[in-house]
This record gives sequence, C-alpha cells and structure tokens, in this order.
Amino acid sequence: MEFGIAFKGEIDPKRTVAIARQVEAAGFDYAWFFDSHILWADPYPKIALCMEHTERLRYGPLVTNPKVRDWSVAASLFATLQKISNGRFDIAVGRGDSSMRVMGKKPGTIAYTTEFCEAVRTMVAGESYQYDECPAPVFMDWVDKHVLPVWIAAYGPKALKMAGEIGDGLVVQLADPGLCRWFADQAIAAGKEAGRDMKDYRVLSCAPVWVGDYETGVQQTKWFPALVGNHVADIVEKYGSESDLVPESLTNYIDSRRAGGAGGDAYNYRQHADKDSDNTYYITPEITESFGIIGPIEKHVEKIKALEAAGVTQFTIYLTNGSEEKIVAEYGEHVIPHFK
Repeated sequence: MEFGIAFKGEIDPKRTVAIARQVEAAGFDYAWFFDSHILWADPYPKIALCMEHTERLRYGPLVTNPKVRDWSVAASLFATLQKISNGRFDIAVGRGDSSMRVMGKKPGTIAYTTEFCEAVRTMVAGESYQYDECPAPVFMDWVDKHVLPVWIAAYGPKALKMAGEIGDGLVVQLADPGLCRWFADQAIAAGKEAGRDMKDYRVLSCAPVWVGDYETGVQQTKWFPALVGNHVADIVEKYGSESDLVPESLTNYIDSRRAGGAGGDAYNYRQHADKDSDNTYYITPEITESFGIIGPIEKHVEKIKALEAAGVTQFTIYLTNGSEEKIVAEYGEHVIPHFK
C-alpha cells in the first residue's frame, strides 16, 4: 500500500514546502495537488518548489483535465517537471468538472479526454503528435523521455472503461471499500477486454480523514460526501437509479441527496472542497463516516486494510482542514508502519 496527500493550493508556499518535507520523512509516497485554476492557485509552481526540497516523493495534479491548457503547453509543463525531479511526476486526469463548470463551461467528453492522455504521454516521451488544435505535428526535442504515468479519475461506466483501457491507474474519490472494489472491477474488466495485462494496474482511493473524536471528525470531513454527490449525481441521472451500471449504494445516496433539496444548480462551486461549505446541509454522519475515515487510529488502520483487501494500492489523504501537520504526523507514526 502506497500513501499520499493532496493539497488544495491555498497554503502558504513556505508552509507547503515544510509539509512536503514532513510528508516525505513520515513515509508517504506521493504529494498530489488540486488543479482547478479559478478555485485555487495554480499548483505547478508549488510542485516545482517542493520537488527541489525533497528527494523521493512523487508529485502530480489530482486532477488535471484536457480543457484548460493547450495540449502542447500541458505536455511541455509535465516534461519540465519530469526533468526537474528526475522522473518523479505523474498526472491524474478527469474531465474537468469543477475547473470548467465554475466558468459555466462543460467538462471534456470521454473521447476528448482519452486523446488528451494519449497526446501528452506521447509528447512527454519525446515523440511527435498532431491534434485538432494544431495543424502540424508537435515535437519537443529537449525532453528527457521519461514515461509519464497517467491515472484516470472515474465513477461512470464510460469513464471507468476509459480508465481501464488507457490508464496506468484508477482514481476513486471515496474510502468505501465496497464501492472502491466495484469501480476497480469495472476498470480492470475493461482493460482486460481491450487486451491489456492488468496485473500491475493501480487503484487510488482518496478521502479526508480525522484522527480523534467522532463528532469533530464529522464536522471536519462532511464536505466530502457533498463533493462526491455533486460528481455522481449526473451519472445516476443519465443511467437511472435502476441501472446496474451504477452501484445501488450510490444511487440510494443520490436519492437522499435529492430528498434533501440538493441538485441542479444548488451546488456552490466556490465552496468546493471547503470544510465549512454550505453544500453539506443534507449530509448525515453515517454517510460522512462511510466516504472518509474518522475516529481513533485503530479505525484508520482497519479501514485501510479493508481498502487494501478491496484492491486499493494507494490511499491519499485530502489535507484541507487546517490540521495538516497533525494528520501527517499521526499517519507517519501510527498508521503507515502497519503497511510498510
């Protein structure tokens, strides 16, 4: 089991570097950064800064998308970070939900996102690639030709199929072992059907955590089910609550979300991933506990072991509540040693 953390990008740069160094010393493997350019500061300058102050930690956006940068610009950026870090850079890719919708635009299609992944992989590897926005093939002769690992964030059947067919790993924004297993099985089956060898396929579960009393943990992490519900609602709406293309427990959650008055334009993207978000008015303690990890250390170890048994290969913590150093220290001392 690998461990990672994810920053929103609102932390002071000096403190970000200090936390990255603490994360590396604590035994974590990844430091991911949110990439939603209007909601939070651009992550890539901070990634470069942290790379210079760490030796082993891997970095990447969690998640980027195909619609905010020209693909050659994105590939040049990723290749530069590969060069700076000697290959310690991955990308996780989604369709661009928060990044696009906060501007009133639509996320990328599955086909567009698929081609983006192929394009940046190819260009970072030092090979030429021609895409619609560029009339001539793009070739960068200065790159170090590192292989760029690409993770795909997915919930819906088409996105899960894409994740299995082209991804090196799947990102699931949940810490529910049963749901992680369900999503991973769909992606792996799609990869096998496409003729891929999936034995080294990776699955990343990411969620907020709280080490301590239950009530505080609920207050610190209840923003997360609201975020997940916003992502999943469109999928349930599209495929129907009676479809076997979406797990029943998620459709039930979306039904309760509607009953609570959420849906449509009710979600406030300006409070996306904010622990004090008003989007949480319909969230129950039970669903908060299911989607994240809260409680004493023993609960964290137990749930991560259940995630591991469900096929998860990396657990990443959303560090978003102001107690970042405390959480990193708790995991480094009391949780990670159970898995290394």
